[in-house]
Amino acid sequence: MISAAKNLATSSIHSNKEVKVTLDTKSDGCLEEVKHDPLQIATGVYVTIHGHFYQPPRENPYLDSVERQASAHPFHDWNERIYYECYRPNAFARILNDCGEVIGIVNNYEYLSFNIGPTLMSWLERYDPEVYQRIIEADRQSCERLNGHGNAIAQVYNHIIMPLANERDKYTQIRWGKADFRSRFGRDPEGMWLAETAVDDETLKALIDEKIRFIILAPSQAERCRPFATEDDPEPQWHEVGGSQIDPTRPYRCFIEDGRYIDIFFYDGPISRDMGFNDVLKTGEHFVGRIGQAIKGDRRPSQLISVATDGETFGHHKGGTEKCLAYVFTQKFASQGWTVTNFAHYLSLSPPTWEVVLKPVTAWSCSHGVDRWQHDCGCGGGGEWHQKWRRPLRDSLNWLRDRLIEIYEEMGRQFFSDPWLARDEYIQVICDRSPEQVEHFLATHQCRSLTPEEQIDALRLLEMQRHALLMFTSCGWFFEEISRPEGVQILRYASRALELAAEVSGVYWQQEFLFRLAQAPSNVDLFGEGTEVYRQLVAPAQIEFRQVAAHYAISSLFTNYLSQEQVYCYAAEQLDYQKQQMGVFTLAVGQVRLTSEITRENRHFVFAVFHLGGWDFHCCIQSFTGRLAYSQLKQQLFDTFQQASVAQTILVMNQLFGDCYFNLQHLFAEERHRIIQQLTDTTKKHLDQLYTQVYRENYSILVAFQRENLPVPQELQVAAEVAIAHRCLQTISSLEQAVDDPQEMDNYLAELAAIATEANHLHCQLNVPEAKKTLEQLILRFLRQLLYNDDPATVETDVQRLEAAIDLGRELHLGLFLDRAQEIYYHYLHQHIVPDCFSAETQNGSSNGCRWDLIQIKPLLRLGQKLAIDVRTWLE
Repeated sequence: MISAAKNLATSSIHSNKEVKVTLDTKSDGCLEEVKHDPLQIATGVYVTIHGHFYQPPRENPYLDSVERQASAHPFHDWNERIYYECYRPNAFARILNDCGEVIGIVNNYEYLSFNIGPTLMSWLERYDPEVYQRIIEADRQSCERLNGHGNAIAQVYNHIIMPLANERDKYTQIRWGKADFRSRFGRDPEGMWLAETAVDDETLKALIDEKIRFIILAPSQAERCRPFATEDDPEPQWHEVGGSQIDPTRPYRCFIEDGRYIDIFFYDGPISRDMGFNDVLKTGEHFVGRIGQAIKGDRRPSQLISVATDGETFGHHKGGTEKCLAYVFTQKFASQGWTVTNFAHYLSLSPPTWEVVLKPVTAWSCSHGVDRWQHDCGCGGGGEWHQKWRRPLRDSLNWLRDRLIEIYEEMGRQFFSDPWLARDEYIQVICDRSPEQVEHFLATHQCRSLTPEEQIDALRLLEMQRHALLMFTSCGWFFEEISRPEGVQILRYASRALELAAEVSGVYWQQEFLFRLAQAPSNVDLFGEGTEVYRQLVAPAQIEFRQVAAHYAISSLFTNYLSQEQVYCYAAEQLDYQKQQMGVFTLAVGQVRLTSEITRENRHFVFAVFHLGGWDFHCCIQSFTGRLAYSQLKQQLFDTFQQASVAQTILVMNQLFGDCYFNLQHLFAEERHRIIQQLTDTTKKHLDQLYTQVYRENYSILVAFQRENLPVPQELQVAAEVAIAHRCLQTISSLEQAVDDPQEMDNYLAELAAIATEANHLHCQLNVPEAKKTLEQLILRFLRQLLYNDDPATVETDVQRLEAAIDLGRELHLGLFLDRAQEIYYHYLHQHIVPDCFSAETQNGSSNGCRWDLIQIKPLLRLGQKLAIDVRTWLE
């Protein structure tokens, strides 16, 4: 029994009382024991594991939303996929016993040193506030444990290669990174992560100017180092360490020309590489052994073993390794007498006593300085593919940036007291786009009272600059081909910046930009060069107000919109709407006012959408010109529609609106896919009936084939799988609707069990992803009802129902995601069941806090076993 791990909160790592004993010599020559708290005084071995958590911004620049990415299937997009594989598992990391049962759940962010890119944190905040708050709380907990020094450090805002940025962009990246960090963690960052650890002298100066205390670099970036001068050694000798020989167990101080400095930690290169590319994270023992090899055997009072790697290593690149971290953080490191810390805390205990000089321009992922982001240097190459496109892409974007600066300075002076200060502080709006925040920002920075139209132009200018920064996100150059999603994404930012510039100034530089982009050769014959990449992959993603209105109009045929709705980053106000149906035909006419929540620009549109049945839509849009004109238009359209002539209805629509029209293909991808699914529902129902009939009529034949171990004809097998899957989904839907009727629920669960038995007997592979999601939600609901039910007498029945639902997931091969259920049960077990029912006071009869008697508590504990949680101590 692994009882020592039952209450991880008792581990020494959670306590500020840990001490280490050393021997000191008294004045009489005798030795005495001296106890030191390693959290207060630098003594012994410290360990810091840094995770650089980052995903490139993936939002459509026009919608401010991540669209579906087919390559991330079965997940919606790569952010979501890595969330389930890495970000969430590290917030709820499991410690398992030898039977694979949970004996602890740890928030790894409480022990990891980490940075999380601001664009990723923004996505996490929207996607899962619980995990987002676990990260924020982890930093707060680490501050409490480590004398006010939190684990989180900031990052340059959108991961640009700082040595390749102009001076102004360098400062904005740092200022935006700091401000975003402060808005989330409620404190100023002490350190900052540089994208790809790319650094040069100008970057160091900017960091120092912005009061960043330390950065983290690769050992290969140091050129030479030496100890500080002392009275005994006023001119210490320099040590050449250009071949990664620098000692990473201590911090260093890097001075710039004016005598100011920034402190630098160099992570342990070999261990960090092993974490990313070998199996040192396979077990806690293996990892501890590998770290132990780096400990210096000299008599220095303290030393820091620090490693750094992409945070996605822990779960995404190397599945399950977050469990290894949880185990070593809470048990193995402490058993070795090592102290888990972060860079800021160690720096407070052990300031640098050595200085370092860096190589001129370096990064951790390119052996040619920063050529990976501007030249065909071979780094990140794809075999036979070249990267000759990198330089022209960089030059094209640099050219565009400089043209945008001209517009910004010329137009910005008309609106802002200090345009560049306004840009630096625009992060306040990016972090909070509420009307109140926007008004406060404009009131602070406007050089005079701005009209509503001028306010829109002012926001357009700032958005133009935001996209001008986003288009330099490093990922666009990192890989082997310009047409990869990362390259396309930064070109979409460039496209949006071009449009915003044109809207404010009337100057549209797209042709000049494409002329330069044509010099970027693609490895893909379909594109040939960058211009075709832009035309085929970037231009189709451009969205104007009319397309948003068309999206709203066509979607309104399938969605009952309220008067106020959100359509991505647009607020949609329905001012009028009327819909009529005649057979398979539907006509809707209405008014909608759309307001961009980014620039506050708004448009008032009239729309008419004609559904001819199936996939055929004809949608027309025009600006609102007046109530009378609208009333006459609506009357004429519905009068024509009553004549039941498709040709005449479309003809009148074109006469009233013009020849420009929209159809299903003009909808945004998410809504288009949803409508396609709805339109196929009728066809699917008909097919389900046909397959069910075939299955029933040939059931005995199918069974005969199975009994004789003969290959079942494909037609019969498919009919069986479709028919049984259809029944399964119908029953799951009925179960969902019967959640308030226990008897009905039990009946449907029994029916599902029979369906699972039938499917397994006939070797059917059911494709029912909807059932997986519904059953997961029902299990969570059943569990909460069970644990917080005021009537303990129903415990056994409730547990049986919950166990039946879990068993169904296994029998139907759904691959249920039970992590949340496991976490809820584990929390309740250790916060309520154990203290209320198994504490010493309870056993002595002096506490009546337990809601259940012995007979009732056993089924509840058996449920823990079903959820793979170790409850044997209390069951026995």
